Amino acid sequence: MPSPTSLVNRRILIIDDNAAIHHDFRKVLGVQAEHTAQAALEVLEAGIFGEPATAAVRPNFEIDSAHQGQDGVAMARQALVEGRPYAMAFVDMRMPPGWDGLKTIEQLWATDPDVQVVICSAHTDYDWTEVVERLGHSDKLLVLRKPAEPIEVLQCATALSRKWENDRLVRDQMLRLEEVIATRTRGLESANRQLRHLATHDVLTGLPNRVLLDDRLTQAMAHADRDEQSFAVLVCDLDRFKLINDSLGHRAGDELLQEVARRLMSVVRTIDTVARFGGDEFVLLASSIADVEDAPRLAGRAIEALLPPVRIAGIDVYTSVSIGIAIYPADGGSIEALLAHADAAMYSAKQRGRGNVECFASGMHAGTEKVQLESDLHSAVALKQFELYYQPKVDTRNGMVRSAEALVRWVHPTRGVISPADFIPLAEECGLIGAIGEWVIREACRQARAWQDGGLPPLRISVNLSASQFRDSGLVDSIRRALDDAGLQARYLEVELTESAVMSDPEQSIAILEQLSTMGVLVSVDDFGTGYSSMSYLRRFPIDKLKIDRVFINEIASRPEDASIVRAIVSLAHSLSLKVVAEGVETPAQLNFLEAAGCDEYQGYHFSHPLRAGDFEQLIRGSRARDTAPADEDAVRTHSKLAAYVHK
Repeated sequence: MPSPTSLVNRRILIIDDNAAIHHDFRKVLGVQAEHTAQAALEVLEAGIFGEPATAAVRPNFEIDSAHQGQDGVAMARQALVEGRPYAMAFVDMRMPPGWDGLKTIEQLWATDPDVQVVICSAHTDYDWTEVVERLGHSDKLLVLRKPAEPIEVLQCATALSRKWENDRLVRDQMLRLEEVIATRTRGLESANRQLRHLATHDVLTGLPNRVLLDDRLTQAMAHADRDEQSFAVLVCDLDRFKLINDSLGHRAGDELLQEVARRLMSVVRTIDTVARFGGDEFVLLASSIADVEDAPRLAGRAIEALLPPVRIAGIDVYTSVSIGIAIYPADGGSIEALLAHADAAMYSAKQRGRGNVECFASGMHAGTEKVQLESDLHSAVALKQFELYYQPKVDTRNGMVRSAEALVRWVHPTRGVISPADFIPLAEECGLIGAIGEWVIREACRQARAWQDGGLPPLRISVNLSASQFRDSGLVDSIRRALDDAGLQARYLEVELTESAVMSDPEQSIAILEQLSTMGVLVSVDDFGTGYSSMSYLRRFPIDKLKIDRVFINEIASRPEDASIVRAIVSLAHSLSLKVVAEGVETPAQLNFLEAAGCDEYQGYHFSHPLRAGDFEQLIRGSRARDTAPADEDAVRTHSKLAAYVHK
């Protein structure tokens, strides 16, 4: 932004055919002008404005002369080219044989519209009416009658040069304001475009969201009605997506969703739409299909596109999708009906297993089915429909069972046994996970004590805590009450938390874990290696065990990378005086590797599936005869870190 001083302009052009006039102007306005004229001007200004006269800096005007109008206009033009325009011009009205004053002023303003002009006129020159008729009313024009007093000349020069400067300041400021307004307008337009995009698109994947999908569906229905054609709606739901989130963390889940979005976009036409409906659910709108079989073919391409694994966090993640199809208008005449029926077909496909496609048929009611399932879940605790299964944890060295993991199952009166993967997410959505988790803890404590009273060696039972349950302020008191009510010592209870749950707020986690460990409850970090643990926090956590996630065990015998990770986890854990448990062990080769690596315990189908309490008891009684170690040895050898320092 230029400073005000940069706009000071003292350039004056004198256009007069009389050389003596030029001499007089220079005498009054030039550097050598006597100070009397300036002093007189100061006294005059003081009288007008009622202020004391003060010594002012004498204006220093730069004066150029032209003796004919044509010459003056040429000089004004050259001054503009040089970027040093004249602030004002004194123009004589009579300049034979060339242009007169009015002609000169017309041409001067045509060349430089900003120059201020003083007409030097005798009484016998043009009448003012004629001047106005030729030049119009203008605030850039003054008339000075000849002969003029020096003070009058100086006043005109000073006032009009200042006016030129002020006009230029105002014009420059207006230009800057216009630039600011234009910039801000462009910014607002860009922001509005972004807001419109955010309002109609999913932030994570960039796909259309429900708002834009509804608009596309409305347009598709209008075109289909006009052209008497059909279109298809495909609802696609990722299979076992929660496992990815829980095992690898939400960041990995986000990466998977972004890749799924890209692959689905690759199988549709430009006239079709791929939208993210929410969570792990996508919707494909296939416009103007000529044949109803086009929709299943599109679904097949989508399933095929998702077959290659996605590399996330150094792991090849395999995913699949269940797809439900509804055709307009056969399967619904409204947006709500089409989406509901495609959703129902998708749930039907999911019940058949992973990676299936179903077209809507009468009798499918997935929406009401989910509502009914949630309603049943609310009463499941009160009706005692939950049951705990127990999977043995086996000592890798000697094959003895000293502990087990309690796994909840929902025994539905009409659906049979429902896996946690099918109802735990629903329980979290509707706020029932806390009540179910508390029941699991109480039942595990009761059963552990019942086995002890029945003559079984003391067994430690581990229970899984959800992230929301772990953050519940009443967790510690709830566990203490469960132990007291069952009469079970705290060292026979172990809680398992996912790595991501522990690391979501490390400082708060430390405080909660210290309370549990001080009580005597053991703490395990489940799915270790898939989250975001910091070594600095890991050594501060009062934990007792690390559980190696099954994703590292699956190919431990064939993938050197997974083998190296497992050996590193075992070494790290032992250096921190922690025990290591491997889950998902299914083959002798996996077990042999874990034994050689020094893993302390394992669990998995190689030894036993999760068992009902009665079947688990028979397994323990059958193995007891072969166990020559003291019954209480493992419980003493592995105790919570902080409980060892508590005086009993």
